[in-house]
Amino acid sequence: MKFFFDLFPVILFFITFKFYDIFIATAVAIVAAIAQIGWLWFRQHQIEKLMWVNMVIIVIFGGATLLVQDETFIKWKPTVMYWLIASVLLVSSLLLRKNLIELMLEKQMILPVAVWNMLNLSWIVFFLFMGGINLYVAFSFSADTWVTFKLFGATGIMLVFIFLQVLILGTYLKQVSERILTTNEQNNLIEKIDNKTGKKQ
Repeated sequence: MKFFFDLFPVILFFITFKFYDIFIATAVAIVAAIAQIGWLWFRQHQIEKLMWVNMVIIVIFGGATLLVQDETFIKWKPTVMYWLIASVLLVSSLLLRKNLIELMLEKQMILPVAVWNMLNLSWIVFFLFMGGINLYVAFSFSADTWVTFKLFGATGIMLVFIFLQVLILGTYLKQVSERILTTNEQNNLIEKIDNKTGKKQ
């Protein structure tokens, strides 16, 4: 349910564009993003920082689109968002020595530092890629194609990437569990041998 709620402005943008044009769709997306924040504040009094950032970016770039009647700004919006996230992950890792992916997921799983670093790097590369592919589609194809890609293409790529991450981590965690189980079995066997030896003595 949260997944569709997060996509609420994008879904409305897509539907409105299909019936009207990109400028009305942009206005609707701005209102939807603000309404989304308002609803969360009313229900939870707590809003994720990423959602605040998304709203600010869509207001700025969407507002510029409406002000000068140029769709270039709204087409840049996803790329700015993707590259901003990638930059934050990279700067936090290099300068602040903080792995933000680890901070978000450490309660769900325990991984070695090397694996956390690999996971963080993979997300940085992914968001850089997403920013680039958004620009390619936005300025190489029609607005209709870009709007469709924005909802279905970008979301699909994101889901595939997350699925692959889960598969890789799942395999790793399974291997770790098997190694721990084998070690425990060996320790139990050693204890049994020691106990028997002790009894014979």
